[in-house]
Order: sequence, then structure tokens, then C-alpha cells
Amino acid sequence: MRTEPIAPTCYTGIYPGRADQLHLVRRAVARHLAGCAAADDAVLILSEFAANAIVHSASRGQFFTARAELYPDYVWIEAEDLGGPWRRRLSDDRPHGLDVVQALTGPENWGVETTTDGGRVVWARLDLPPGE
Repeated sequence: MRTEPIAPTCYTGIYPGRADQLHLVRRAVARHLAGCAAADDAVLILSEFAANAIVHSASRGQFFTARAELYPDYVWIEAEDLGGPWRRRLSDDRPHGLDVVQALTGPENWGVETTTDGGRVVWARLDLPPGE
């Protein structure tokens, strides 16, 4: 029986704020989480976060950071962008990207935080089945 905590494995990538970078984010995170039960969901969620950073933040044309951390009992994923105005979308009775994120994580396992320099971090936690 292991008595000491297992250190997480971490991936961090900094990408230009362009749409042609999304496939690189997906590929890198999929490779980092290969074999993990939540890998597909994590890739989908981080892809949504990265797309939002490119389209809806000051990171467009600049840069954003993508992170994925694999812990023994959960996966933590986040995208950090340069911030900017947060525009609420009008409801059209169709699910959109962050609705999909909430459906995969639950309402308490994702969120948005503002950094001290005005940037934004959007994060999500995906719990793993026991023994993963």
C-alpha cells in the first residue's frame, strides 16, 4: 500500500491566439492524458476553453495558456487568457460550449476566475472512477 501521495503529471502549453492552434491543443492534451478514462472529455472541454480564449478575449492575436494535470482521482484542466469583457450570450434554447462543459462536469466542478493582472482562468475538474 502506497503511503505517500502520488505527484500529478502536468502539461502546460502556451499558444498563439489563433484558431489554427486548436488542433495542437487537442493533440497535446490527448497525448498527455492517453489511457485516462476522462481523456476524451478533458480534450473536449479544454478545446472549448481554448476556442473561447481565442474568440472572446484579449488573447485573440496574442496568446493563451492551456494546462492539464492528471491526479490519482481527478483531472484538472484550465485555459488562461488575457481577459477582456465577458459578454453573456442570448439564450436560444440550444446548448453551447460552456453548457456542454457543465453537462460533463456538473455545476460545481468548473468555473471562471480573474487573475491579479486582469486575465481570466477558466477551469474544470473531472473526477475519475476509483482505481483509474
